[in-house]
Amino acid sequence: MKESQDNTTHFGYKTVEADKKASMVADVFHSVAAKYDIMNDLMSFGIHRLWKRQTIACSGVRAGHKVLDLAGGTGDLTAKFSELVGDKGQVILGDINDSMLKVGREKLRDLGLVSNIEYVQMNAEMLPFDDNTFDVITIAFGLRNVTDKDKALHSMYRILKPGGRLLVLEFSKTDNEALAKLYDMYSFTLLPAMGKLVANDSESYRYLAESIRMHPDQDTLKAMMDDAGFEQTDYQNMTGGIVALHRGFKF
Repeated sequence: MKESQDNTTHFGYKTVEADKKASMVADVFHSVAAKYDIMNDLMSFGIHRLWKRQTIACSGVRAGHKVLDLAGGTGDLTAKFSELVGDKGQVILGDINDSMLKVGREKLRDLGLVSNIEYVQMNAEMLPFDDNTFDVITIAFGLRNVTDKDKALHSMYRILKPGGRLLVLEFSKTDNEALAKLYDMYSFTLLPAMGKLVANDSESYRYLAESIRMHPDQDTLKAMMDDAGFEQTDYQNMTGGIVALHRGFKF
């Protein structure tokens, strides 16, 4: 969501000063970084691995490509992209949060993935790269935490090469009423309890649940990508629309 005229924005369900949101989100991810992978598996019952597998399948990444895994966190997508681009390619794992980057770097080095991966701390709204740099950009479960999403999408468009594509994997909106009710009960009751039990942090997981509800729906995000200059934009719903994968090209 873009900043309003009074320079406020949403932090979950709270209205906060726009220039304070980034640090508030940072506190959340500093808190959850150490337990991020295990909580992902628990929260999604492992289904997040299928969502990410579909993202990779739609990415078109191949040998020699230069890929930006934005908000890449603990590096699930980066690990696979590293294999796909090979020795002549490059993957940059970018994240605004240094705690997440440290966890991701340690995890990928333990897997022996070192030769074609770089780690850069960056803000999605002001990406520190030249125009027309990347063949593919992915952002998985990160866009909803960005203060000015429109600015971030324009920044991503700028650094994509002509012919490149952006993939946005994010929680979205289901139009199945029964599923929505079940999902709400899970998100606001079981999820914070799980966060308290496993990560000793219920409030961060309550924020994550709220941030999902404040994120633009599928058609709104598609329109935002169109406005940023992307062409042939589309999306596919997964798990009943709880998650959506948006795709757009730069020509």
